Amino acid sequence: MESNIDQLAEEIERVLLIKDKSKDGQSGRNSSDECRDRQRQDGNSHAKVDSATNANNSKAKTNLKDQDQDRFERENYKEEYVESDTDQSVPDAYCSSSEDSDDAYDDGAAAYKGPPLPLTVHTPLLVPGTKSVFPQDMSVIDAIVDMIKSGAAKKIVVMAGAGISTDAGIPDFRSPGTGLYDNLQAFMLPYPEAIFSIDYFRKKPKPFYVLAKELYPGQFTPTQSHFFVKLLAEKGILQRHYTQNIDCLERVAGIDPDLIVEAHGSFHTAHCIRNTCRKEHSQEWVKEKIFADEIPHCRSCNSLVKPDITFFGEGLPSRFFDLLEQDFSSCDLLIVMGTSLLVQPFASLINDVSDSVPRLLINRMRVGEAKVPGPGFDFDGRHVGQLHRDGLILGDCDQACALLAECLGWKEELVTLREKFLAQKNP
Repeated sequence: MESNIDQLAEEIERVLLIKDKSKDGQSGRNSSDECRDRQRQDGNSHAKVDSATNANNSKAKTNLKDQDQDRFERENYKEEYVESDTDQSVPDAYCSSSEDSDDAYDDGAAAYKGPPLPLTVHTPLLVPGTKSVFPQDMSVIDAIVDMIKSGAAKKIVVMAGAGISTDAGIPDFRSPGTGLYDNLQAFMLPYPEAIFSIDYFRKKPKPFYVLAKELYPGQFTPTQSHFFVKLLAEKGILQRHYTQNIDCLERVAGIDPDLIVEAHGSFHTAHCIRNTCRKEHSQEWVKEKIFADEIPHCRSCNSLVKPDITFFGEGLPSRFFDLLEQDFSSCDLLIVMGTSLLVQPFASLINDVSDSVPRLLINRMRVGEAKVPGPGFDFDGRHVGQLHRDGLILGDCDQACALLAECLGWKEELVTLREKFLAQKNP
């Protein structure tokens, strides 16, 4: 009798266990996974998701499919988006549907448009025995600060996207009603990204120059993030700053151009697009034409003149490739800020540092995570047997840079840099 009761109890327990697993999404999630999910959501319940961005992205994808998707995605483009080989799962509060993002020049812009969210320093629940570059009794910020103060990090490489420039007031691309793409609909673009297609530019250059007038350098002020990078340079510990941005705000902030790699080009120089000419034209001359609502034509051959921004269909600047091996092989700390890591080859740079080099992501959402051991971030130490070396700070880039500066004892220097710049700009 007791044996039958015991068997019945075991069967009930087994059924209840199956039901519990089913509630977890029928994916065999364990308690460790649940803890990680709770941790990711911690402190973020007050934030809201901008569903309009997802709808807009979906609409953009539909346009791509209906009108010219094959040409956009496959016609010998040198730049391309990351396929879904990385885990883009993020806390709902920060989610901007990175899987649906198609914008190479809006990289890192989050859906949430309200006041800056409180910073969340991610603390992983590592499997016992997992080795980590971050001491267990330290937060990620304290560990990074200790590395810099002790001199362990003295060849820092920074990778940045649009997230470090949003507080400068630069218009974004996709906000419904106010985004630059919406404002360009009068030009009947076949798809929004056509404005950055070299093939489309050759046929219809006007939309790009309308956009260029909105984005042209000299109208915006560098952010705290830019001045933090400048501070790293002044301390002599910046190996290089790699940026996806075309706004030239690193130059405006006063960072030595030798320490900057503009991966997608910039407005700083301009050339004739005819291969047999390629005459260089000054930034001032091009700006004068653009602000007079004229299309710049080469003074030698009358072909179109384009700022040296990398369009789809063009190769990246040679400087990008010339410095890669030197910079990333010697890097001892990688800081990635304000990017969704969707655009190749820039996105893959996070894998070019040594396997023992600490990597810190500062962003409004989790990006670049690897589903399997190998390329990509592993913030949670999921890949047993690998060294845990990825730190995560969720939130506003400027806030995070200000906090890092304060912890490093550089707060006054950071404030002074910005105030000095503003005083010179507005005497």
